[in-house]
Amino acid sequence: MASTQFQLSRNSFGKLVLTTHEGEVHEGVSPVRAFPIQSPDKGISMVLGDGKEVGWIDDIAGLPLQVRELVMDELEGREFMPEILSVKDVSSFATPCTWYVATDRGDTEFTLKGEEDIRRIGATSLLVSDNHGINFLIRDMYTIDKKTRLILDRFL
Repeated sequence: MASTQFQLSRNSFGKLVLTTHEGEVHEGVSPVRAFPIQSPDKGISMVLGDGKEVGWIDDIAGLPLQVRELVMDELEGREFMPEILSVKDVSSFATPCTWYVATDRGDTEFTLKGEEDIRRIGATSLLVSDNHGINFLIRDMYTIDKKTRLILDRFL
């Protein structure tokens, strides 16, 4: 199903309602990214609670503004993967250690248990897991600031 072949709205309970081009109504749909790290705005499936796909969005940029806002609001409410913008400091270069970071959701600190908690995702991205299982994304380790890159090099 192409991204332009459905309408999207919220019902009185705040649930997303997808209406297909044929008039079929699906209540309680959720957007799910097919490639949340490498292509977060492309390939979004609209699924029901049982996992059945009832709609597909090729590229979120191609949606009408109102539908795009509904999808983005729902994704932001369901997903939590802060992006590390810079590593300000680390308590030690031996693990476990505390990382002090600036993210797209504000400054925070977390404990890195071991070097194995830093995983490469694709050619340039990293996924850093803290001691509570929260994942932090470094989208491109080659374009991040020099200080952060030097710290990362000590752990990779």
